[in-house]
Amino acid sequence: MLDSQTISMLLLGAIGVIAALGLVGTVLAFWSMGRAAYRKD
Repeated sequence: MLDSQTISMLLLGAIGVIAALGLVGTVLAFWSMGRAAYRKD
């Protein structure tokens, strides 16, 4: 029993999770790159 409101909520939730994971991944990638460059003496 999926109505349009439930489907839109699920889609927004999935998009939010994907966006949050992408943001965390980007921050971690930049942080690790910065650390590697910083530790190169």
